Amino acid sequence: MNFDFGFMIRVIPIMLKYSTITLRLSFFAILIGVMIAFFIAMIVHAKVPVLNKFFKLYISFFRGTPLMAQLFCFNFGVLPLSNRLALRVSSFEAALIILSLCSAAYMAESLRAAISSIHIGQMEAAQSIGMTYMQAMFRIIIPQAIRVAIPTLFGTFINIVKDTSLVFAIGVKEMMAVAQLEGASGYRYLEAYVCVLLVYWALTSVLGFIQKKIEIKLGKSVGETV
Repeated sequence: MNFDFGFMIRVIPIMLKYSTITLRLSFFAILIGVMIAFFIAMIVHAKVPVLNKFFKLYISFFRGTPLMAQLFCFNFGVLPLSNRLALRVSSFEAALIILSLCSAAYMAESLRAAISSIHIGQMEAAQSIGMTYMQAMFRIIIPQAIRVAIPTLFGTFINIVKDTSLVFAIGVKEMMAVAQLEGASGYRYLEAYVCVLLVYWALTSVLGFIQKKIEIKLGKSVGETV
C-alpha cells in the first residue's frame, strides 16, 4: 500500500482540533498534581509520623507501576464502585484523576529534593527569630525551592502531555483515539499514526522551547527536554 500524503493533509487539522483536549487534560492534571505534590513534599520533608510512610508508599506505587495499568485498574475497579454510589465520573474525569495522582508522585519527589537542597541554616535562622516551621517554609524555603524545581516540574508537564496518548484506552476521545478512527475508516493506520507523531512532536517542541527559556531566565543550565 502506497503512503498517502493526501490523507495526512486531511487528518492533521482534525488532530489539531482534538489537541485542545490533550492540552486541557494536561493543564488540569499538572495544576491538581502540583497542589497535591506540595502537600506531599512538605509532609515527607517534615517526616510527619504515619503520613510520611503513607506518602512514601504512594510515591513508590505511582512511580513504579505503568500508567496504562493504573488507568485500567481505576476505570474497571474504582469507577464501577462509584457508579453504584451514584457518583457519575466521566472517562475524561477518570483520566484526569489518574494523571493528576501520577504527576503528583513525580513532582512531589522533585519538590522534596528542591526543599532539601536549601541549606538547613536558613530554616534554623528563621525559627531563631520567632517564625514557626510553616511560616519559614512558605516565606523563605519554598520560594527558593520552586526556583530550583521549576525546570523539572516543566519536564513533568511535557511528559504528561505525551502520556495523554494512553487515555484513549478508557474512552477519552483525544488525538490517539481520532487516529485510530480515521485510520480504520480508510485502512490508513500508518498515515494516521504518523500524524499523531508529528502533532505530539510539534507540541512538545514548543513546550521544550519554553522550558529552555525558563531555565535560562532562572540562571540555570539548559537541560535536555524529557
